Amino acid sequence: MHQRQKPSAPEHRSDPAADGGALSMSHNDSRSLLNLSQLVLSAGQIKPSPALKHSKITYFEVEILDVQSKKQICIVDKVPPASTVLDVKHKFHKACPQWYPSRVGLQLERNGPFLKDSINIQSLAVSSIITLYFTDLGQQVGWTTFFLTEYTGPLLIYLLFYIRLSTIYDQVESRKNFRHPVVHLACFCHCLHYIRHLLETLFVHKFSEGHTPLKNMIKGCAFYWGFTSWIAYYINHPRYTPPSFGHRQVSYAALAFLAGSWISFTVMTQTLPVGIFAFLMVIQMSLWAQKKHKLYLKRFYPEVRRKSAMIPIIF
Repeated sequence: MHQRQKPSAPEHRSDPAADGGALSMSHNDSRSLLNLSQLVLSAGQIKPSPALKHSKITYFEVEILDVQSKKQICIVDKVPPASTVLDVKHKFHKACPQWYPSRVGLQLERNGPFLKDSINIQSLAVSSIITLYFTDLGQQVGWTTFFLTEYTGPLLIYLLFYIRLSTIYDQVESRKNFRHPVVHLACFCHCLHYIRHLLETLFVHKFSEGHTPLKNMIKGCAFYWGFTSWIAYYINHPRYTPPSFGHRQVSYAALAFLAGSWISFTVMTQTLPVGIFAFLMVIQMSLWAQKKHKLYLKRFYPEVRRKSAMIPIIF
């Protein structure tokens, strides 16, 4: 009997040539990858071209027209979106040197309000061209200069009357008449009042707008300086008559000077010019207070109806 022979399993033989080729290819790929990575590193970070970098930035053109004639004054071009109205005023000043920024008033509409310097120009844009109307605000002064000039005048003017200059009062009459203590107290309170205002202007107050027309300062100085001259002339006059109720009236009014300065000053000196000045100041201060109170409520409490109380319960 013939025995069947089991078929033998095929032999797996390694091919040295093939293995060597595979190793050679793997080594070459690694070397190529290494060379490529070194090339990228040596070249540095790839920078975008300037054209692509700035391609998304939109510039505006601001057309400035005269508010009266509607004629074009100039065109301020290449205005970046982040610019403010103040930036436009500076560019406008370069094109028209006679109009410095604080003198320029810009409006979005002819009868509209003047735009604040802090407004972003992009918020005004409907298209790439923005039309603004120009108004000459006249010669301007800073608010700090305005108040320093307005308050320094009364301080110096009152002292000139207090020392009784020979050009103001008769010297013979001035030497004969005795000065009542209220005259000295009035000078002290008056000077203290304006020194406090000067210090507040320098170190306390912050002004929202940078400038005001020069004519406003002239009117303010005429009002304060004129009334100070009238008041000081009466109180420091050699024939000045002291208050009717004497020391008690003066003392109580001097204590009240800290709360309602001009009303108490009127009672303390008992003079008509001070009373008229105090009355006008109450009217002016009430108008300012109502305006500021309205702006305050509009900014912080828009849902609250306007209420004001300059003098609680009474006014």
